[in-house]
Amino acid sequence: MIPIQNEQIIIKAIEKGSKNVVNIASIRMMKDQLLRIFPVQGVGSGVIIDKKGHILTNNHVIDGANRLQITTKGGDIFDGVVVGKDAATDLAIIKIETKEALLFAELGNSDDLKIGQIAIAIGNPFGLGGGPTVTAGIISALSRKLQFENGVQELIQTDAAINPGNSGGPLIDTNGQVIGINTAKMPYAQGIGFAIPINIAKTILNELIMNGRVKNRPWLGISAISITKQLAGYYGLPTEEGALIAEVLPNSPAKKADLRKGDIIDSINGKRILNPLQISSEIRKKTIQDRITLKINRYGGILDVEIDLLPQPLDGN
Repeated sequence: MIPIQNEQIIIKAIEKGSKNVVNIASIRMMKDQLLRIFPVQGVGSGVIIDKKGHILTNNHVIDGANRLQITTKGGDIFDGVVVGKDAATDLAIIKIETKEALLFAELGNSDDLKIGQIAIAIGNPFGLGGGPTVTAGIISALSRKLQFENGVQELIQTDAAINPGNSGGPLIDTNGQVIGINTAKMPYAQGIGFAIPINIAKTILNELIMNGRVKNRPWLGISAISITKQLAGYYGLPTEEGALIAEVLPNSPAKKADLRKGDIIDSINGKRILNPLQISSEIRKKTIQDRITLKINRYGGILDVEIDLLPQPLDGN
C-alpha cells in the first residue's frame, strides 16, 4: 500500500513517464520469457528513448514477428522496424518514422536504487486500448539472478503488478525517470514482478542502434557447477566452496590462460565466488580488453591467473 501523502508525487511521475510509452502489436502468437503463450496482438509495450523514434522494449516482445504496429499514447499508429536485438539481456530497439516531434523518456540510474523505494510500472497489459495502464509498489530486491534460456540475468524485483503485455514497458521512479524495463513475471508466485535495470540497457543501446546487435560482449569461455559438500566428498575435492570448472571452451580466454577442467574458481578480482551465477555477473560488468585475476584452487594448490577478456563469438542472434 502506497502512503496517501505520496499520491501527488506518484501522479506527477506518471504524467511524465507515461507520455512516451507505446503499445506494440505483433502479428504472431506471442511467447514470453517463461514460455507462456498469449493468443493476442497487443501483447507488448515499449518506451521512446530519443527524438529519432527509437523505442526500447524486450527482445521477446518483437522476436520472430512478421509485422509490428506501434500505437502511441495519443493514438497515432506507426509501422515499427526492428533496429537491433540482444537475446542475452532480452532487450531490443525498434524504430518508427515520423516528422512529428516525439516525447522521449528520461533514463535514470538503476545503480542508485534502494530497497523499499517506490516503483511504478507502465505498460499495456493484455493489449487493452485506452492508453497505458499503471501499477505501483516498491523495489523488493536488487540484483536478483535468474537463469533463463539465454543465460543468467540480473533483475530488479518489485511488487508492482506486471501482467502480460507490460513486457517492454518502463519501470519508473517518483521523478518519472526510467529505472528498468519490465520483463517476465514468475508464473508460480503472487505479487512478484521483474525489470531489467536501465543501466544494463545503457551499456548496449548505442551498439544495438549502430550495429543491430552486441558485438563486443566479453566472455570467459567456461562452464562451471557449484560445489556442495556432497560433491566435494564424492570426488575428493580440496574444498567445499567455489565453482568447479566442468569445461573449457576452445579458443576462449580461459583456454588461452591455461584454465583446466577440474580447476576450482575461488574468487574473481578478490570477490569470493560460490556459484556460476556470480561468475556470469562479474564478467558482465567488464568490457573487452579488461584484465581480471582469478584465484584458482588446482588440486589443493592455490594460484592467481590473469585473463584478458575477449569478445564473445557471434552466435547468429
